[in-house]
Amino acid sequence: MPLLRKPKLRERAAALAFLGPSLVGFLLFYLIPFGAVVYYSFIDTPVQGRFVGLDNYKLLWESASFRKAFGNSLAFAGVSVPILFAFSLALAMLLTEAMPLRRTFRTLFLLPLVVPVASIALVWQALFHWNGAINSLFASWGAQPIDWMNSRWSFAVMVVVYIWKNIGYNMVLFLAGLANIPVEQREAASIDGAGPWRRFLAITWPGLAPVSFFVIVMSVVGSFKVFRETYLVAGAYPNDAIYTLQHFMNNNFQNLDYSKLTSAAVLLAIVIGAAVFFLYRAESRAREATE
Repeated sequence: MPLLRKPKLRERAAALAFLGPSLVGFLLFYLIPFGAVVYYSFIDTPVQGRFVGLDNYKLLWESASFRKAFGNSLAFAGVSVPILFAFSLALAMLLTEAMPLRRTFRTLFLLPLVVPVASIALVWQALFHWNGAINSLFASWGAQPIDWMNSRWSFAVMVVVYIWKNIGYNMVLFLAGLANIPVEQREAASIDGAGPWRRFLAITWPGLAPVSFFVIVMSVVGSFKVFRETYLVAGAYPNDAIYTLQHFMNNNFQNLDYSKLTSAAVLLAIVIGAAVFFLYRAESRAREATE
């Protein structure tokens, strides 16, 4: 028995040695700061503050700018995530088939992942500015220019930017998931007379369930982090349609309003955590139903 225990202890010590730096970094830079944020959300001031309970959250909800930012963030996630999911899945399935320039298309869709955000913002500013390329094209057709970033169109513009930036990442995940589905199953179903839609529902979709869950979770989290692109394209106070929780927290940080800042951060974490929990439950039930 002692001879058996020593290798186990060595394995645990080795695992702890490898994981130790990451765990320390996670503790110092994520867990402890978030705990401090939660603590500050229950006091009135960060320096010698007194406990005020849920008053900060009550004042936060009474803020019209917060309600607008919260609603916009939920709307953006509700619109952009399903569109991104559908487009990236369709693109991955298309690129698994034999087609010309397949490698080139894969590379093109992966390029936004390595392009700096500042460069992306400059490109989209050049496209959607009042005197930008798209309005110049409309003018050549005799149409009136559109103030893209200072109207309700700004929401659609940011959805397009978000999808363009993230479709390559989701495409790679779906390609990996499709590669793990045995080709023999689809070929056998095709021989038995199953059409493309039937093969997709019976074979492809259940096989992609774990990947789909991960893609949706990462897309939901990413949709709440679209602030950088919006900030660089439209500034700190953009059109009301794209004023999100990240703008709200950034502006309150600049104003040193820590009670609203920390309360909004905690609520955002709760919303994302709840979304991930319900998605996990849905994925677990779907997996149990297929089994």
